Amino acid sequence: MSATAAPDRRRAILDAAVRVFARQGFHACRVSDIADEAGVAYGLVYHYFGSKDSVLDTLFLERWAVMLEMIAEIDATHASPRTKLEQIASFIIDSYDHDPDLMKVIIVEVTRAANSFGQTHLRQIEEAYRRIAAIVSRAQSDGIFKAEIDAEFAALTFYGAIEQVLTGWIFDLLPRGQEELARAKKLIVETICGGLEREARERV
Repeated sequence: MSATAAPDRRRAILDAAVRVFARQGFHACRVSDIADEAGVAYGLVYHYFGSKDSVLDTLFLERWAVMLEMIAEIDATHASPRTKLEQIASFIIDSYDHDPDLMKVIIVEVTRAANSFGQTHLRQIEEAYRRIAAIVSRAQSDGIFKAEIDAEFAALTFYGAIEQVLTGWIFDLLPRGQEELARAKKLIVETICGGLEREARERV
């Protein structure tokens, strides 16, 4: 195997795993299903990842790291708190639009799963909440958001609203199209910020 082939095969296995996990569910599929989907030998999956659990761990950690980095980059700008939350919501919804299978796997098999994966990655999941809460907290200190609403609770509600909408699309419980995706971005932020923002007369 050439040096350039190794990362390509590893990526092919991960991409195949996304399709298999989304189609069959993590617990119902076997490593051989991933190998067949990727068009590689059964043992090659174990060569790169060691187990089916390791494949799911890698998929989650890769995507979650991108989201955490994105939140940090948005928060480093001079945009308003509302605009920052709009950008975060847009990123997550656009991620679903770009790769719905991957987002289905992350939500169904990790972040909403009452199993060891949710517990294993609890620190990474909570880090996203903390970064969003920091945006809310600073807006409260600046008198833009209401101080009486707990920042951590607001962050959990914000992310939870996005995840619930994504779940509705994943299981075909909500209409899904470009118009609905754009509308969801606006409504989620308006719902959260409408409850957080102080009236202009209150700020003076």
